Amino acid sequence: MMRSMFSGVTGLRNHQIKMDVIGNNIANVNTVGFKKSRVTFQDALSQTMRGAASPQGNRGGTNPMQVGLGMTIATIDTIHAPSSLESTGNMTDMAIEGDGFFIVSNGMDRFYTRAGNFSFDEEGNLVNTANGLKVLGWQDTKSYTIPADKSPQNINQIVIKKGMMMEARATDAVSFAKNLDAGATNGDSYKLPFKVYDSLGRAHILNITFTNTNPNEWGYVITKDPNDSLITNLTGDNGTLKFDINGKYDPAATGSLSQVQITITGANTITFTPDFNEVTQYAKETTVDLSSQNGYAAGTLLGISTDTNGVISGVFDNGQSRELAQVALANFDNPGGLIKAGENLYRYSNNSGEPQIGMSGTGGRGTISPGALEMSNVDLSEEFTQMIITQRGFQANSRIITASDEMLQELVNLKR
Repeated sequence: MMRSMFSGVTGLRNHQIKMDVIGNNIANVNTVGFKKSRVTFQDALSQTMRGAASPQGNRGGTNPMQVGLGMTIATIDTIHAPSSLESTGNMTDMAIEGDGFFIVSNGMDRFYTRAGNFSFDEEGNLVNTANGLKVLGWQDTKSYTIPADKSPQNINQIVIKKGMMMEARATDAVSFAKNLDAGATNGDSYKLPFKVYDSLGRAHILNITFTNTNPNEWGYVITKDPNDSLITNLTGDNGTLKFDINGKYDPAATGSLSQVQITITGANTITFTPDFNEVTQYAKETTVDLSSQNGYAAGTLLGISTDTNGVISGVFDNGQSRELAQVALANFDNPGGLIKAGENLYRYSNNSGEPQIGMSGTGGRGTISPGALEMSNVDLSEEFTQMIITQRGFQANSRIITASDEMLQELVNLKR
């Protein structure tokens, strides 16, 4: 038999494998986060008919004579080039701009994926929608906040339950701002109501009355709302504020202010020292107002949002928002060495390197684009071109076998 026939067979076999890869690429043209593959060829063994000879005497050297024995597949590479993003408007969908992979787990094994079509299951676990694998990140599952320790060893499943409660916070800081009228005369006063919260999240209305006592000097008195029967005692409720000749609040001249303590039936005592550092005294109308107070009522989760750092924040019906969890990302020194595990998942291999786990936007992991999905990076024009090239390569190799067969037929016919 002729060597050319076996060379043709290797060409047919390996061009068929290349067509299989092209077909798989085209089949996944609309698969979320899919990364295409490519096939490269190399020549197989060569039979040496004459070796190389070095120059001797008056004769030059001669090159080796070798006959190739066909071709074989060199590599089937996964091309991890980034692709375009598709906006979905679903805040649990996430796409990665740049390198990096989401980390998902079935409790035993970890997998890595570029497909960020996530959702919450009935227990509030953030999962890969396609197969229910849990998305990993950082979360304190007792307080439902992001822990200070964001080490790779501290990643865990993310749980956000619909209708979860935010605990109430008692007020312990109250600040006032804006202006007291420098043109006020002795005895002029201004009354301002403001709200504070106890440890159960109940709101209590207090009134603070500012009274001009001397030039650049105002007294204040804090009183409770007469309709609030829960407040049983109020101390540290008065003081004097002093301003300099430039209209600025003068804390040195004012000295230490008394700490306000409010005794509440059935709750902890509310304690705060009022802050007047942002209050001014100019010859303008009095506009003094509450700048901030840090207490709030208990709240129920209304919805979530995700930012580019993978931080999932909850919006509550008490007007507060809280960072509930942060999605972790991983990258690899050689992502081409990852093993495809099906279902848009990868496993790490000995040649991919260990996963380098960290936050979005750090360590070359790329950033997260919320409300979007990464599309397949398959280029149909390229795939169809490769299909034509592969078809012609297969056709040409089949002609090798046909021509070799005809030559053998001629050889057999010599006997006639």
